[in-house]
Amino acid sequence: MLMIAPIYAASSFPVRIRVVLAVLVTASLYPVLEPVKGVDPVSLQGFIILAHQVVIGAAMGFFLQMAFQLLVIAGEAIAMTMGLGFARMMDPQNGVQVPVVAQYFIIIATLLFLSMNGHLLLLQMIIKSFDILPVSEVGMTRDGIWQVVSWGSQMFVGAILVAIPAVTALLMVNIAMGVITRAAPQLNIFAVGFPLMLLLGFVLLVLTLPSVLPQFANQVSHAFDAAIAAVSAGRS
Repeated sequence: MLMIAPIYAASSFPVRIRVVLAVLVTASLYPVLEPVKGVDPVSLQGFIILAHQVVIGAAMGFFLQMAFQLLVIAGEAIAMTMGLGFARMMDPQNGVQVPVVAQYFIIIATLLFLSMNGHLLLLQMIIKSFDILPVSEVGMTRDGIWQVVSWGSQMFVGAILVAIPAVTALLMVNIAMGVITRAAPQLNIFAVGFPLMLLLGFVLLVLTLPSVLPQFANQVSHAFDAAIAAVSAGRS
């Protein structure tokens, strides 16, 4: 989970600290977990159990990662509409280049995630997963894996909800620019329209930010609930 989940999986997060944290979490959980008796760790049965645990941890981290990626998609849509699609920065969270608008959203989302104690809730989710699904040869069910795949649609739904106010407003400005161009063909629309779209884009980013943060917090909350539901799917 620490290899995929937000904050911990960031390329700027030192790998050594990540490994030490994983060891500390394992050492703290080991005394309270029931041992798997009669299983050789280097046997085929032991590797099957290990594979199940890796899948469970990756699935839980993947839910939270999709909650962050919706802001990247929303930022891409807004940046392309306002004319900043060419301006890109290196995202320290994923190690790839994203539009500056997406980077703006990711920085704010990271601070909000930390203020919500999301990094601690991730560790709490690991502990809860062992109560729901103890270490054994039984891993996630088909229903649980299908929930992981299905929840990917929430990433695009959330991105639309975040981006649609700014994109709609910028679309109306583009339509107005087209009308002005038809009414005054001698006007250099590129010289006037591009700075205007940038200015209005930044104003809309500030105005729509109060609606973005609650939407992101709601998606993170749903991601935690969906991760627990996926682990416990098909079990009483």
